[in-house]
Amino acid sequence: MKGMDYLAGAALLTALAPALAQVPTAELLKPPPDARHFIIESPGGKHGDSWSWVGADGTRMGRESMNLRGQVWENDYAGKAGTDGAPASMTIRGVTPQGDAAETFAIAGGSARWKSPVDAGSTPYGAPAFYTPLGGPIDTNAWFLEHLLASPHQSMALLPGGQARAVKLANVEVSSGSASQTVDLWLISGINNTPTPIWADANGKFFGLTMGIAWLPEAYAGEQQKMEKVQAAAMAAQAPVLYKELVNIPSAPVAFVNVRMFDAEGMRFTAGQTVMVDKGLITAVGPAGQTKVPAGAQVIDGRGKTLLPGLWDCHMHVGDDYTGVQELSLGVTSVRDPGNDDLHTIDRRTRAAAGQLLFPHVYPSSLIDGRGPYTAQVANVATSQAEAIALIDKAKDNGFTGIKFYGTFDPTWLPASIVEAHKLGLHVHGHIPAGIRPMEAINDGYDEVTHINWIMMPAMPASVLPVSNGIMRFEGPGRYAKDVDLDGEALSLIVNTMAAKHIYSDPTMVAFESLYVPENGDLSPSYAPFVGTLPPTVERGFRSGGFAVPKDLTRADYRASWAKMVGLLTKMHKAQVPIVAGTDGSGIEIVHELEIYEEAGFSAGEAIAAATIVPARLVGQDKHTGSIKVGKTADLVLVEGDPSSQIGVLRQTRVVMLDGKLLDPDALRAAAGFSGRPH
Repeated sequence: MKGMDYLAGAALLTALAPALAQVPTAELLKPPPDARHFIIESPGGKHGDSWSWVGADGTRMGRESMNLRGQVWENDYAGKAGTDGAPASMTIRGVTPQGDAAETFAIAGGSARWKSPVDAGSTPYGAPAFYTPLGGPIDTNAWFLEHLLASPHQSMALLPGGQARAVKLANVEVSSGSASQTVDLWLISGINNTPTPIWADANGKFFGLTMGIAWLPEAYAGEQQKMEKVQAAAMAAQAPVLYKELVNIPSAPVAFVNVRMFDAEGMRFTAGQTVMVDKGLITAVGPAGQTKVPAGAQVIDGRGKTLLPGLWDCHMHVGDDYTGVQELSLGVTSVRDPGNDDLHTIDRRTRAAAGQLLFPHVYPSSLIDGRGPYTAQVANVATSQAEAIALIDKAKDNGFTGIKFYGTFDPTWLPASIVEAHKLGLHVHGHIPAGIRPMEAINDGYDEVTHINWIMMPAMPASVLPVSNGIMRFEGPGRYAKDVDLDGEALSLIVNTMAAKHIYSDPTMVAFESLYVPENGDLSPSYAPFVGTLPPTVERGFRSGGFAVPKDLTRADYRASWAKMVGLLTKMHKAQVPIVAGTDGSGIEIVHELEIYEEAGFSAGEAIAAATIVPARLVGQDKHTGSIKVGKTADLVLVEGDPSSQIGVLRQTRVVMLDGKLLDPDALRAAAGFSGRPH
């Protein structure tokens, strides 16, 4: 579905055909004057346009154009319904950041056949089923929703697989000038692993979609904030039910006995340990034979298992309430959110503190950007240095722990802005504003450089810098990193400076591996352990591949540049640059991030420290959390196996403890839409 990273829309144009040559943008469908026009926008500004209309023969058609910080989608679709109202044929054309958008679907001779950029298949077609394509304009979502709402019990079978259901949650009156109407909020399950909100009008016709980025009718585009507020409140009403079902508050002390324990501060594993927890705090740690377990304590047998501090994802843009349940299922008890809708962040924090939302600890940064075509979607936008400083003051007043600057931020405002942030005790990090190199941001006072591509940027040609807030932040390193001398002056200077000044790096290696390494159809190692546990639509998204390679390069070139990025991480680690593990992903990639660290030369202990004690130090919470020590908060995870010999067993969570509350990872997985444990 639109609005989700790994679910797009749906699509159409004719019957199933052999693979089509990529259709140039100029040859895509032209919307007629009476086409319905949707504005694609966010608090950061407008990102594009989408049109939908119906041809004289009943064919549904759409055309969409979107530019998201330099990532471009230009596509169209057309499709016809069968006698059952579900798609009988679909064709999508155009381009996405992954390359050719070509996708086809058709029902003929009792069979349904499809071909997408990532897969092809067929199945007998008897009972009605709705094909959910990988891509396409917003009208594919409209068709999907309208058919679902018209189906018996608002439920329908899906192709390539799955079952969708809709439940009405709320409604709101929206206005456009003197006109107004009431629109209904429907919660859709079966497409994503967690429910997706979509809006329909009173006649069951698609009205719009808003989840950070919105697709709303042109006349009602100004209603996004009102709709988001109603939507957030309606979805928040579901959270207390989950909290009650999933949280077990122990009535007696809890003893983890005979565990292999990870000492995050010493970066070592110790066998045969007992860890006692009472009233949310760790009260005793020691050898099993010497650590007394009081009568009446709840005993958890740790034989064959490893007890670790709760993990951190130091780069997780929280999506919704279900993000917390999903993270906790993997033992992630703390999250650093480096940029989000600040109002949603504050709301979630308030509800979590009141026991109305089950969520890891969140340490948020307020995202500040400048105004321009590549403004970040949820950024707080500054148009002057004074506005930037005011936004920093507001972040402090709102209890944020950091400031994240972005690519369209005016670099001349950095020195004064960073002085203000540091005066208030805020951590400063982010992308590098276009036009300057990372060393300039470090010299201005950055405490952390976010993403491995920015550490590679000093070795990029000067031509990359003025456009580094667009697609060149990816294409530049993809194109040139393969030829970089890792021991050359440019990279040695930034690495040695970061080490000397204790400047952190949040490299988000999994994000860049997914952009550079896989072809369309390839399964990323981040997601392979979860195949078979999620809806087919989600798993298709796992195979979306990396960015399309420029015509004068090859996938091998991008993979060679990726290898240099791993080599750069090795160099940083050897120099003792402090590394914190973050993913910038959908919420299930953190363990693979650590697997890449091992590939770069980290020991298992060093890698896990990057996801425990090091991020706790970054946000100034290491006296309270991040390691297993007496007096610290009981944020713990018990996993099956020994991560010192195979770090991937960190996915095999068996018990999670958040502030001393006991959580069952299998129940958390089910609540987050997983049908079973990862492999």
